[in-house]
Amino acid sequence: MFAKLFLELTEYAFFRRLVWKPIYEMLARVLPVSEWQFMNYGYVPLPEEAPLTLEAADELQRYPLQLYHYLASRTEVAGKDMLEVGSGRGGGANYIARYLKPARMVGMDLAANAVKFAGKTFLQPNLEYVQGNAEALPFADGSFDVVINVESCHAYGSVPNFLKEVHRVLRPGGTLVLTDMRGEPGLKLLQQQLQDSGMTMVEETDITRNVVEAIETEEPIKKERIRKLVPKWLVPAFEEFAGVKESAIHRDLSSRDLIYCRWKLQKAG
Repeated sequence: MFAKLFLELTEYAFFRRLVWKPIYEMLARVLPVSEWQFMNYGYVPLPEEAPLTLEAADELQRYPLQLYHYLASRTEVAGKDMLEVGSGRGGGANYIARYLKPARMVGMDLAANAVKFAGKTFLQPNLEYVQGNAEALPFADGSFDVVINVESCHAYGSVPNFLKEVHRVLRPGGTLVLTDMRGEPGLKLLQQQLQDSGMTMVEETDITRNVVEAIETEEPIKKERIRKLVPKWLVPAFEEFAGVKESAIHRDLSSRDLIYCRWKLQKAG
């Protein structure tokens, strides 16, 4: 219930703007280690989704990386111009640039320390990281074919403003793919905001069970990495934040007090 309450508080714009940016700035500053590339809760694919083959060096990141792969794979990415809003530590944009081969991959985040970390850690010819606000995207109209947003929009002061900006920077026929979680009232609000975005809802999938399974399967790896990489004084708080087994987020997803969904929307051609 704690995680649900926290996310319910994020329905208030002042709370989102007050809390999230300092958290992500602090994490990028105190954990400047390349092993920690993702900040999502992970994903186990649906039975009909093809198994993901990874290079050996990427196996450590399999579960959070799979959340990106099976979301981005809902649309055509190869050869496209693609933007991630809320790119965090940069691992997702880096994976997409390497494996899915967009012509241009831009990772954008509000936290300057996260952008600096990602820009130093991940170097690909089709990849760049910039600082920017999800509610005022620093790009011209019609700049991108695809926008991806992973477990991030709960942190925005105004989701409608974010969606308006996504609609603006997408080219005609462009696609938005996103994931996030909410309690039931928050989910209904988000669903309505998506319906009102000016884009057509193409897919909506409840992936709560897949995320819970990823948390539970990744548990030993995640705990070992936390104890190896995180300062001892920060371990208990970071385990809650990272969503280990029996954390508040794990309990609330398991009980479905929180529901985690995946969406695909398309701008008119």
